[in-house]
Amino acid sequence: MSGMGDGYVGTAQDAVRIRRLEKQREVERRKIQELKNNSASSKGQPGLLQFGSGTSEILETAFKKETVGLVTREEYVEKRVNIRNKFEEEEKEKLQKLQQEEEELQLQKRKKRKVKGNSRLSFADDIENGSEEEDGKNNGEESKKFGKLGKDPTVETSFLPDSEREAEEQAERERLRKLWFREQEQIRNEPLEITYSYWDGAGHRRVIQVRKGDSIGEFLRAVQQQLAPEFREIRTTSVENLLYVKEDLIIPHQHSFYELIINKARGKSGPLFHFDVHEDVRTIADATIEKDESHAGKVVERHWYEKNKHIFPASRWEIYDPTKKWERYTIHGD
Repeated sequence: MSGMGDGYVGTAQDAVRIRRLEKQREVERRKIQELKNNSASSKGQPGLLQFGSGTSEILETAFKKETVGLVTREEYVEKRVNIRNKFEEEEKEKLQKLQQEEEELQLQKRKKRKVKGNSRLSFADDIENGSEEEDGKNNGEESKKFGKLGKDPTVETSFLPDSEREAEEQAERERLRKLWFREQEQIRNEPLEITYSYWDGAGHRRVIQVRKGDSIGEFLRAVQQQLAPEFREIRTTSVENLLYVKEDLIIPHQHSFYELIINKARGKSGPLFHFDVHEDVRTIADATIEKDESHAGKVVERHWYEKNKHIFPASRWEIYDPTKKWERYTIHGD
């Protein structure tokens, strides 16, 4: 056959495929040669698209040619802007052209792969068509036999990870957390009426109102202001030298009434979360039921306590410890 080597032996389809591939290669060679010629001719041209020059150099060269002689400031600025716009448009066109050529080359490569993959058998198309028809029939029979496959709605899936469900649960937890904080803040701001007794060896009972969220130190500051007009020693002392004793326990200044109430704190002789005064009025005593009594807390000057702590009732007093539990209330003894 013409156009083939003397030792080649093949079918007519092979010869047709070889001639088609040779034509494609010739077209590619021409395109590559044209690109080489264009790049070679552009090297010697003084235009905007000189190869090897930076963008700033190209703009400066073109701008100098456009502004030869005297020009006004407005013309100067306008030409500068026009040259830059022109350069950007040319760069964009060049980039689009390169992308288009790259897409054409990729398309040709895909076509070549398809041509190489085609069968040389003349009856291959008939076989493929027949196999497709058989596959269609088999699929139809299988779909009729097994029906439509899908999820079983009766299966328990709550234990499986679910990002949407987890996000909803997290949002609900955050909502409940904020709600709880708002409720606790409302509780802290509620008024609390406290019955106390200024103790200097004798009792001087008073009533004062504070907030549940106030600390013992803030309460003692309000007590000092209330008692200062009547007691000279209170006027001259500081809040740090005042003690609050509730149910035979000296409560440190940093604790708040809210903590005592929310934790249902217990003292030696009664509850620490009741701040009024009441007695157990039941007529029949029952040893199995704890007495419900609350005693007035005492406000004491530290100097008086240090001088009399070996004498009752100060001898029963001790520092409040939240970790220590009092199982039953006692009035006398340790």
